[in-house]
Amino acid sequence: MTAAKVQRIRDPVHNLIEFGATTNADQHQLEHVLWEVIKTRPFQRLRRIKQLGFSELVFPGATHTRFAHSVGVFHTARKLTAAIDRSFGGVGYSAQKCRVAMAAAMVHDLGHGMFSHAFESVMKSLGLTETKHERISQRMIRETEIAGLLNQLGGSFAEEVAALVAIKPPRDFYDAIVASQFDADRLDYMQRDRMMTGVGSGAADVEWLLRNLEVENVPIASDDDAGGSVQTLVLGPKAYHVAESYVLALFHLYPNVYFHKATRGAERVFEALILRVFKLVREDHAGKAGLPANHPLIAFAAAPEKLDRILDLDDATLWGALPMLTGAEDPEVCRLARQLRDRNLLRCIDIWSMAAEELPPERREDSGSRRARLDRIDKACDRVIERKAELPDALFDTYKRNPYERFQKADTVFNQIHIKQPGGVRDMAQLSAVVASAEPFRICRAYVRRDDMNTEGVLRNIVRTSVGSATDRENRVGTTT
Repeated sequence: MTAAKVQRIRDPVHNLIEFGATTNADQHQLEHVLWEVIKTRPFQRLRRIKQLGFSELVFPGATHTRFAHSVGVFHTARKLTAAIDRSFGGVGYSAQKCRVAMAAAMVHDLGHGMFSHAFESVMKSLGLTETKHERISQRMIRETEIAGLLNQLGGSFAEEVAALVAIKPPRDFYDAIVASQFDADRLDYMQRDRMMTGVGSGAADVEWLLRNLEVENVPIASDDDAGGSVQTLVLGPKAYHVAESYVLALFHLYPNVYFHKATRGAERVFEALILRVFKLVREDHAGKAGLPANHPLIAFAAAPEKLDRILDLDDATLWGALPMLTGAEDPEVCRLARQLRDRNLLRCIDIWSMAAEELPPERREDSGSRRARLDRIDKACDRVIERKAELPDALFDTYKRNPYERFQKADTVFNQIHIKQPGGVRDMAQLSAVVASAEPFRICRAYVRRDDMNTEGVLRNIVRTSVGSATDRENRVGTTT
């Protein structure tokens, strides 16, 4: 039987990504099967879903797709498994688990909806938890032609891959290739998103990290654990400063790209539009949305649990529907669709900055005082969100993300970034004062129409009242004590 020919994809991040160039028979079969998976309808759909959703409204070059990212994640996972092979000297590791990890890396994003995470936010608002992208990815692996292709590699291979795409936390270092703080997904999108948006800050030498990767025994003792050790991925001492840059580079992408106020504003408009279309469908007024009865959006709203309806949704579904949505009988659908079409985005009001202005830092603020002040700012923002019903014309956006998740207990050991040192292996946050002291990235925003001159004043009054009430309570407590 003639071996399948080598297939190549030219990629802006990784240059040539080859399938079938290896002389290892098992790896060759895996790559041949994954090339066939690429040809399937679920995977080709990823060509029509942008990796960064609405970010191209801010960064014109950010038009790269989930398709390109997924192929890049496979390529990176293959490099990670090669590092494992080197570390073991080709003996004593599970080649099967490595193959499952590589396959899972490539199909991990199959379930993303149109505009990626923006659509998931819509589904969460609707209470449709079964449409989380990880769960839809699992269904596409198990219920489409992909299952038959993957099972050529073994009768339960598709099931093993489906299980891995939703693993949290990772159970071993093989899982960590797909789901950890140093996984193939992050290693690809950190480079790809930075390149395609043109953002200059936040770079890390990924090739150097991969060249310094090995498998070592790491202690798992903590305050709650008796002790012991496990094998996991570890970076050599020469990679320490690059690993530090990697953590910070990922973190910089959040304020600079992923949570840019204009991008998030477009997502809020998109969310409000889709929620309105769903409401009309559920109230038997679908015709007022301006779409024909057989339109994919209408069909999905009527039966969101059906996999074929999900497969019909991609970014083109919405962009192609905008001319009809802008002519909708329903005025809210019409208004929201025009805002997206014309990039007439909402005005952003930064509530967190408002609260920070009311609680300025002391001239000589120590770390404890700073943490207390930031906590008070967060609580003031929480009280604003609790009263959002008083501002029905505003769309709210809140988020908090830590730059690095520190080791807490034994079952998170595979999620960590470990650095080999002369005195033993240490967690990244134990070694790096920069990573250890990095504060969470926070946003609390409201989006209003450009001609709305009242909401900002109302929000500022709520913030001042919230901060004042908190200060009064603290003073009373202090007096009593």
